Amino acid sequence: MNHDTINMPNNAEDINVADSHLEGIDRPNVSPAVIKRLPRYFRYLRELLREGKMRISSGELSTLMNVTASQIRQDLNCFGGFGQQGYGYNVNYLYAKICEILGVGAGLNAIVIGIGDLGRALVRSSMFEKRGVDIIGLFDISPDLIGKSFGSLSVLHMDTLQDFCEQHHVDFAVLTVPKPVALDVANELIRLDVRGLWNFTGIELPDNNIIVENVHLGDSLMTLNYKLCADRKDADEQQD
Repeated sequence: MNHDTINMPNNAEDINVADSHLEGIDRPNVSPAVIKRLPRYFRYLRELLREGKMRISSGELSTLMNVTASQIRQDLNCFGGFGQQGYGYNVNYLYAKICEILGVGAGLNAIVIGIGDLGRALVRSSMFEKRGVDIIGLFDISPDLIGKSFGSLSVLHMDTLQDFCEQHHVDFAVLTVPKPVALDVANELIRLDVRGLWNFTGIELPDNNIIVENVHLGDSLMTLNYKLCADRKDADEQQD
């Protein structure tokens, strides 16, 4: 990795994937659209396992996911297919393979930086555990939060971040810090060899020196607002 700083431009949950004796799987260069759909396969297959369904065709899966059967076959063929003609897909096997592709059970370690309202909500969420991510450290600068415990972890001061990263393997950081300090924190994490960021800060951090997933909750809310207003307009026009 190039360690230059970032320059800103303008109960399927209980299935033990580690026990599935997963084989190594290639992660070829596939389109962002395919990658974006993979977590949906994970969710739907997990639900099918919870319902006890052990076999499914691409047609049945397409109905559930509102994706064409052809698209499902194309997506999965990027990684080897996993289906059998005339049989469909073994749900447990396909779920295990999707988990492997997505890194569930890969032993990824994360830290959360910024233990405000959003940070605390994420820490208390079960989504990390369900997806095989271990939260190993919490960091903030607020005197009111330092030393306070959330689950089995106590909040550490940012001054200890370097020592912590030198003593623990950190794969990625969850950033919920204020916008003005987001870039500085990101650059410090790059310097400390942290590989990725799950960025909730509201600014777009580039991924030129670190793997970044930018999350904009407000964008999703405004998309919903747009659709509701468009729906209201259509309803009003139909009444005229």
